[in-house]
Amino acid sequence: MDKKWQVFLLVAVSIFMSTLDSSIVNVALPFMMKDLSEGMGSIQWVVTVYLLTVSSLLLTFGRLSDIKGRPLVYRLGFAFFTLGSLLCGMSGSVNSLILARALQGVGASMLMACSPALIVDVFEPERRGRALGLVGACVAAGLTTGPVAGGLLLEYFSWRSIFYINIPVGVAALFFSGVVFEKNGRRSREPLDMAGSLLVVVLVAGMIVGLVKSGEWGIFSAEGLLCWGLSAGAGTGFVINARQIPYPLFDLGLLKIRLFILPLASSLTLFMALFSLIFMMPFYLSLACGFSPARTGLTMIVPFLFLLVVSPVSGALSDRLGSRALCVAGMGILTLSLVLLGQLAPSDGLSGILWRLALAGLGTAIFISPNSTVIMGAVPVNRRGVASGAEATARNLGMVIGVALSSAVFTYTFSRLTQGMGLDQYSPEMAGSFMAGFRHTMKAAAWVGGLGILITLARGNDKKTVKENTHEQI
Repeated sequence: MDKKWQVFLLVAVSIFMSTLDSSIVNVALPFMMKDLSEGMGSIQWVVTVYLLTVSSLLLTFGRLSDIKGRPLVYRLGFAFFTLGSLLCGMSGSVNSLILARALQGVGASMLMACSPALIVDVFEPERRGRALGLVGACVAAGLTTGPVAGGLLLEYFSWRSIFYINIPVGVAALFFSGVVFEKNGRRSREPLDMAGSLLVVVLVAGMIVGLVKSGEWGIFSAEGLLCWGLSAGAGTGFVINARQIPYPLFDLGLLKIRLFILPLASSLTLFMALFSLIFMMPFYLSLACGFSPARTGLTMIVPFLFLLVVSPVSGALSDRLGSRALCVAGMGILTLSLVLLGQLAPSDGLSGILWRLALAGLGTAIFISPNSTVIMGAVPVNRRGVASGAEATARNLGMVIGVALSSAVFTYTFSRLTQGMGLDQYSPEMAGSFMAGFRHTMKAAAWVGGLGILITLARGNDKKTVKENTHEQI
């Protein structure tokens, strides 16, 4: 097998496992809560700490892969991910499980930070779009397989089995990476910006905790303002630090590259809009439509199926057409689906739901691969790790902000119409209030998608602009 396809297979395994683990854990939360005798407030941190750890460390490990070589960071990522999976399965309390999930998140952030850069390093420019499209298919496969695999494992085994299945895969990947990556790849003597790394952790942690807890604390509560203040202060310190040292964690000069910063902003808005939909639809299906959990799960697979099928095609087309037209089309189709979902009624039936969700999946699949290709192709080769980490950070922050935005819009509308009652007190008599909240949420997400269209148009034509910087051997 050609060397570049060996690298691709290793990257595909890491992407598949990290996305599978993310989706499979959500299915197991009720079982963890019962087995560990904990409430929802504690168990939610099993998910939150993973997301927080991944998001706050992506830039650091992306930069580290530029300095120490991407193969080294990849191997360490799988080592931490595998060890974290073992400790998760062995956890006897929620606190030890949360700590083990944080360790797993460290490994996942290493894998996510360097994986796209590994692909770009070994594939020729005219084939990168297709390769990154196949990576998008691996993401979709992990997200799609997670709920199904989780349901089967939980039916016959305990929740611990969802972590134990990672161990043989991780050991095998570590072994084969030693064969495929004969050297540590491109290395640099530039130092790692530790101050910048710490400031990013504070910035992202303050933002995510503030967003996740905003419904409980209130946006303008003392706790909320403390989180926002810490985040803003860390962001200011990060910029000052980056201007004063010769080798900052993030090269501020990259912000001057139009085909880097605008596609990055486009990615943020797309995932904000998409995850407003991903967060709200299960509630609509189960409460407004009365679907069973199994039927709800199967229905929610539809958007990810389009990612699985369309992403490679879209990536291949971007090699010939460039990213702008495809990304505008993808963002536009997603925005249209949100507008149409905002007009949805339970009487429309399953078919009315499925074709709207299919549009959302189609738009997302058309967008992701071309957008990733232009981001990675617009930066110098010695900054690809940082670009890869920045792209993954934008994606994760988009997910978190989208969930927080949709939750805030829905909660405000629903509680105002029900005189302060929450969704946990839902009854069939509240169906009208629920639908009003749902429609307002989809409308807000559609406005975000519209903003994304404008940002994507602003990038201009990239077909003749993005050129190969250099081709590095892994």
